[in-house]
Amino acid sequence: MPHQRKELTQILIEMGAVDRAAAAQAREQARKIGKPVEQVLLDTQKASEENLTKALAIQNDLEYIDIEVNKELLATADYRLLPADLIKRHQVLPLGTKNGRLRIVVGDPNDLEALEALRFRLNQPLEICLAQKSQIKKHVSRLFAEEQKSIDEMVRRMSLDTTIDVVPGATIDITARGGEAPINRLVDALITEAVKTRASDIHVEPMKDRVRVRYRIDGVCQLREDLRKQLQSRVIARLKIMAGMDIAEKRLPQDGRIRMNVDGTDIDFRVSALPGYHGESLVLRILRPDSVRIGIQHMGFEEDDYLRFRRIISRPNGIFLVTGPTGSGKTTTLYGALLELNTPDRKIITAEDPVEYNFAGINQCQVKEQIGLTFPKILRSMLRQAPNIILVGEIRDREAAEIAIQAALTGHLVFSTLHTNDAPSAITRLIDMGVKPFLVASSIQAIMAQRLIRVLCEQCKQVNDHPDQKFLSLLGFSEAQLAGRTIYKAVGCEACHKTGYHGRTGIFELMSMNSELRELAFKRASTSAIRKAARATGMKMLLDDGKIKVLNGVTTPEEIARVTQVEGIATE
Repeated sequence: MPHQRKELTQILIEMGAVDRAAAAQAREQARKIGKPVEQVLLDTQKASEENLTKALAIQNDLEYIDIEVNKELLATADYRLLPADLIKRHQVLPLGTKNGRLRIVVGDPNDLEALEALRFRLNQPLEICLAQKSQIKKHVSRLFAEEQKSIDEMVRRMSLDTTIDVVPGATIDITARGGEAPINRLVDALITEAVKTRASDIHVEPMKDRVRVRYRIDGVCQLREDLRKQLQSRVIARLKIMAGMDIAEKRLPQDGRIRMNVDGTDIDFRVSALPGYHGESLVLRILRPDSVRIGIQHMGFEEDDYLRFRRIISRPNGIFLVTGPTGSGKTTTLYGALLELNTPDRKIITAEDPVEYNFAGINQCQVKEQIGLTFPKILRSMLRQAPNIILVGEIRDREAAEIAIQAALTGHLVFSTLHTNDAPSAITRLIDMGVKPFLVASSIQAIMAQRLIRVLCEQCKQVNDHPDQKFLSLLGFSEAQLAGRTIYKAVGCEACHKTGYHGRTGIFELMSMNSELRELAFKRASTSAIRKAARATGMKMLLDDGKIKVLNGVTTPEEIARVTQVEGIATE
């Protein structure tokens, strides 16, 4: 009779690493968002990486190795036993041979694709050992530290090398693979560094006398490098080739996509090229698969808003709108809601421009304006597909808005986004588009405005004994609110790259429609009147939610003031 593997959470319970309630909650969340249960336990800090790795070793009957404790074992290992590209791509380490088998340390015994690739390339029996992923990653980085020259050194050498200047009419081999051309190594290094520093975007911006490279980290652009002007054509051409763009076309905007493996993870990059006065400006949006699978309970909702959000998305019909500027996390919120609702008994269809992330069990349709496949056309067709839930990437005009409203009124649950500054403004925005007020009033179930704020780095945040009174006053803190509460300040360390912040979370303004708000919408009431009525029924404004985050030690008053633009917020 074959040996039956124990469930991972059961092993952790027996080890005393997690309790039964936490294990059950992690299993349920893993099922909903499509993540392995060990990743959920790690993300929610319910179990340590060490205990999870030990449990995986027990589950798979593998030897567990603590790299930090067994440094001498790895120091004597012969790294020539594995090709360098396999070590870096799959984050594995060779320990040597034993009984004719090559012993290899891996971080994930369930990564069958990597294990098959190793067996195929090496063509010999393997003995798999297990170690913590973070320890393997650190050791691999140290192992290749000498081989991987820093970006600064590459830029310095290129600045001294006059042979790379582009000669008019000369043939340039910019299609060479990464290891063969200095410019390719520079571009690959910039992209890899951006991913490792948690950047969401890479900006390559030609200036009059230089090419500025910036990373957007936690929503804030940070200067990384100023490349000399002579490198401009080569860097941009290399990126356009990687993205599948036409390098000869420099007069029109272009879009493309890059797929690269960074530290063993396949990362997608959405690339946009825009002609400018000093040359084409390129932006690479970094699309991490796990960034939209965090689950709605980890988006930053306060308990009351979280419960209201769950109730709203559980309704059978109506429209749920998420508003905010570009980069405020609207897509992540909507995907989180869809993943919560993605069960075999529901049919979900989306219309997106573009489709950034793929999800199992959800029918996703890409808008293609050039062939006439617009939001309205997709919406009309998707209604014939008998869906339960519809996601419209963005309501841009009256036609799309009216079809979405008709879908909501005929029994569908519709999710979409709108570009407004706050939740009450969405009602007047739809009416201004030309949608009839009675349709707006009857179809919308709730509107949520949101922003992303930077979270204080846990490694270096400090108590702020003398917080800036200007910001406390701008945010409207009273002495009673501050009594007995601790305000923290950003300091900066290696873990957060000297910024004082590490990661982001959301602040929300959730407005549920009721009879009074529907009456105001029907009468074309002003935004301020709708806001006043919504606040009277318990709606927290963005600023209110931000103040809670400050008092809970999540962020700083300065960050909330920056994100909510308090000078322009009404406080009636």
